[in-house]
Amino acid sequence: MSNLARFIGLRYTRAKSSHQFLSFVSGFSFLGMMLGVMALVVVLSVMNGFDRELKQRLLAVIPHGFISTTAHTTDWPALADSAKQHPNVVGAAPYIEGFALLSNGGLNMDSSLIAIDPDREREVSIIDQHIIAGEMAALKPGEYGMVIGRILAQRLRVRVGDKITLTLPEVSITPAGAFPRSKRFTVVAVFKVGAQVDQSLAMIHLRDGQKLFKLGDKVHGVRVAFEDIYQAETGLKDIQQFLDMETEVKSWAQTQGSLFQAMKMEKIMIAIMLFLIVAVAAFNVITSLVLMVADKRGDIAVLRTMGMTERQVMTVFVTQGMALGGMGILLGLLLGLPLAYWIGDLSQWLESLSGQQLFDPNIYFIAELPSELRLKDTLVVSGIAFLITLLATLYPAYRASRIEPAEALRYE
Repeated sequence: MSNLARFIGLRYTRAKSSHQFLSFVSGFSFLGMMLGVMALVVVLSVMNGFDRELKQRLLAVIPHGFISTTAHTTDWPALADSAKQHPNVVGAAPYIEGFALLSNGGLNMDSSLIAIDPDREREVSIIDQHIIAGEMAALKPGEYGMVIGRILAQRLRVRVGDKITLTLPEVSITPAGAFPRSKRFTVVAVFKVGAQVDQSLAMIHLRDGQKLFKLGDKVHGVRVAFEDIYQAETGLKDIQQFLDMETEVKSWAQTQGSLFQAMKMEKIMIAIMLFLIVAVAAFNVITSLVLMVADKRGDIAVLRTMGMTERQVMTVFVTQGMALGGMGILLGLLLGLPLAYWIGDLSQWLESLSGQQLFDPNIYFIAELPSELRLKDTLVVSGIAFLITLLATLYPAYRASRIEPAEALRYE
């Protein structure tokens, strides 16, 4: 009898109703479920693509971990060697960091300032592979050269060879009074990574940084690169335990954690908003089933008199609702998965067709729409959509099971 109930439920999905409004609501619920699932798959894949691009580009430039000494240190080679004893560490380089105001002809930009050793920097960063003007080798001690990001150079309107005034958030006390500490630097190279650092990072030579910050031969610590970036946090704690000096450690998850957490929260909020489309479709499933129950009262009464139980009547309408929602979910996946996979090519085709650039690299750091399909996201979207559809069928199915045969057949 349960197989019969499921057969009747599937048969109702193909039956032509005498009410055009019922057919319209059923079609609208099917369309809403399809569009909701398709939009969720595509948008979540695009958000995954943005997250991947940001991590690949940002973490290619920013080292995976920082080991700083409380009182600063002159023996940074020993600290670097100790860090490289860890099996997951592939490189270590000294650094001095701070913040500065960069100025040129009345234009001012605040930036993160890092003093590096160009010869050792290749161990922890591949920024030298992203130089678009000048060369990293021109960063020499005593010449006060500077390497800056492309967007930072554009906003300051400088090119290789131009001068920039660097001002630190400190003052120097002189007989004439207190003055901010500043120094003229020459732009020797411009890099382009395609991430936030293009508009916020400036690099100078380690020796110039020591003079600028009055550190003598000391540095703030060493930056380290890990073979597996996701092991950086635990690896830094392991390194800290066997060091014989007082140190502080922080990983990329701490220095850039707020950015990735913001992206994660944005992904969650967008997913919630798109699930509202699925919820609207589910409400339409409820409406279509309630109307179907009213339309099939006589059929239900006949089935009850033939021995069908209340549970089997519920099975009829749960099957009908799940078939309607399931077809929408399945078609949404069939449309959404290929669209998510080829969304980048589609955006480029639209650009060539319209002659307009959809994504300005100066604003979005990308030239095309990135996408990354993940099986987990697809399964979650499908599972939640099926669950919402199942919950939507329960009330109308319960109402159908409570119909009394005698009452329904009285006026038939």
